[in-house]
Amino acid sequence: MAPLPLVKWTNRPNDLFDKVRSYYSVKTADKAPLITERTALLCALLYTVLYVAPFYLSPTLRSTPLQSRDAGPVIRARVRAVGLTCVACTVITAYVLAIHGHATVQDVAHLLGAWPMDLRDVVKVLGLVAVLFAGPLYESLVVDGDWRDWSVSNFKEALFDRWTGYRTYIIAPASEELVFRSLTISVYVVAQVDATRIVFITPLVFGLAHIHHLVDFLQSGTPVGRKTPSLNIWVAGIIRSLFQFTYTSLFGFFAAFVFLRTGNLLACIVAHTFCNWQGIPRFYGRVGQYAEDHRPLNITSDIALGKDDDDRDAAVRMGNTLMQDRKQTAGPAAAPTGPQNLGVGWTAAYYVLIFAGSYGFYALLWPLTASQNALAQL
Repeated sequence: MAPLPLVKWTNRPNDLFDKVRSYYSVKTADKAPLITERTALLCALLYTVLYVAPFYLSPTLRSTPLQSRDAGPVIRARVRAVGLTCVACTVITAYVLAIHGHATVQDVAHLLGAWPMDLRDVVKVLGLVAVLFAGPLYESLVVDGDWRDWSVSNFKEALFDRWTGYRTYIIAPASEELVFRSLTISVYVVAQVDATRIVFITPLVFGLAHIHHLVDFLQSGTPVGRKTPSLNIWVAGIIRSLFQFTYTSLFGFFAAFVFLRTGNLLACIVAHTFCNWQGIPRFYGRVGQYAEDHRPLNITSDIALGKDDDDRDAAVRMGNTLMQDRKQTAGPAAAPTGPQNLGVGWTAAYYVLIFAGSYGFYALLWPLTASQNALAQL
């Protein structure tokens, strides 16, 4: 029987790429996939359990009304647990790819998106996400003037000195993209699952993994002395979890698409970090208002490490404090900084950029994700 092509591959005269392509490019009656799709699904489910379970099995990692997940000891314990999970899942994937998929070390590195690492792909993907967030970038940088607070010391404080920042912008994006993109998709690739199916199936596991936030929300919302939360806590938790499942799955579709198109894990991590930084764009109201009038939501609500309301409150308070410090330092005659209840024209420009950014994202999606290191061409 003639081979049935599943996807078009980038032509490159390299034994490594030819071998990786052979895992996925054809499927014949006498040559079954080296790994079954069932095995790939079981791996994805196993990774999800290993990622989430420690947060409920260990009292040290569990959030309660008396112990927030934003507490330093809880974050440190969760970071250690996630690190061990990443190591365990990587070992399992390497074993499956090497023993059952007959992959060499170079094959495994490429399937995991670790090598070759083309920084041009990272820059292009970051630019693509920036186009999508043209409106929010305009609001934060131009309208609110957040760029005035940019400095090496402030970046260091946000990323490394504060546990919530270290968790949200470094650990969560890196660990989730490793487990739910690199390790999961690589097994599906060797199982010769159609590329389009990979894009739309694997993120559902990523989205379902966030449903565990419902348990976390119910636990933290149950008053001390009660065994079950009140009805309003249940309703709020269910609505919140469904919303998280929706937008985390949407982000997962994009990240899976990028991973297959670029074969670059770092590009997915950078995009994830950028989205965490920006949050969900506003779709109502006016820009140029005071900081407390609008509090952005976290775009990806990271599975075990995402930002909480306490973290957003802290960010608002810190922003207000910085504004007051600048006023006291510069004096009353200094130019105003930050939101100033601007006119409606600024808001109109924001919503124009929202639509323009969405169209630009659609138009540039394929050109800016094209790469010679692609695992598949969609």
